[in-house]
Amino acid sequence: MHVLMSGASGLLGTEIGQSLVAEGTAVTRLARAHTTGADPGAGTSTRKDQIVWEPGKPLTLPSAFDAVIHLAGESVVGRWTATKKARIRVSRVLGTRTLAEAIARMEPQPRVLVTASAIGFYGDRGDEVLNEKSAPGTGFLAEVSREWEAASEPVERAGVRVVRIRIGVVLSRHGGALGRMLLPFRLGLGGRLGSGKQWMSWIHVDDIVGAVQHVLRNETVGGPVNLVAPNPVTNAVFTKALGNALSRPTILPAPAFALRLALGGMADEALLASQRVLPERLLAGGYEFRFRELGEALENLLAKS
Repeated sequence: MHVLMSGASGLLGTEIGQSLVAEGTAVTRLARAHTTGADPGAGTSTRKDQIVWEPGKPLTLPSAFDAVIHLAGESVVGRWTATKKARIRVSRVLGTRTLAEAIARMEPQPRVLVTASAIGFYGDRGDEVLNEKSAPGTGFLAEVSREWEAASEPVERAGVRVVRIRIGVVLSRHGGALGRMLLPFRLGLGGRLGSGKQWMSWIHVDDIVGAVQHVLRNETVGGPVNLVAPNPVTNAVFTKALGNALSRPTILPAPAFALRLALGGMADEALLASQRVLPERLLAGGYEFRFRELGEALENLLAKS
């Protein structure tokens, strides 16, 4: 198998790419022009395993790929200024559309496009149990996620299988949500966010890798697929579990108003929003989670770190 991957240098791209290469899959990186110093171009190749692109400009791809994995996008972490929100939207929507149009023109075409999305699609839903059939929510992240997913429609119209992976809170020892939490928690400065009643739909990075491999090879899987563990927890439960795993107190909550003051809209939509999401399509498709429970996932990651 030969896979083309955008976002290959990110947290998830690195883990997925290493796993694919280890099993003998060839991986070609689709890298943004401004990150390489190369001239912007339509599928410019600067090295054997890399193609340089610039989202928004026409892209021509060599017809040599069995699958495409699209993970690239501006991080949502940070204060959401108007400029930051524009970068988030453009990187996801315009970047996906540029790639989708290029794939639709390929001959022969890849068998599948696996494109990243997020459980932000569902918005803030309280205690409601959500699955892939649930309606989209409201708010900036939900709106961007809808547009992000819709941007891959040219590939579907061309007859290529498209899997939209809606990714939850990623737990990894190398970064992501857990990586940002470890230092304050180890210093005894951890605590719940706001009321702590909001649901967190988490997933161990090893299950991200396993689930992506599963959808690549399972030709019956298409459309949205929630990449979350089967047992979401509230933020208060997550906070206590992480404190226990590190043998540290968790008595310093972060008030909602302070989070909003520091991070603006990101606080309400990414930290305080409640999303109780289940991975129904993965379970129905026979995927076996390596880490179903939060305690065992944290034990594994903290032992490795």
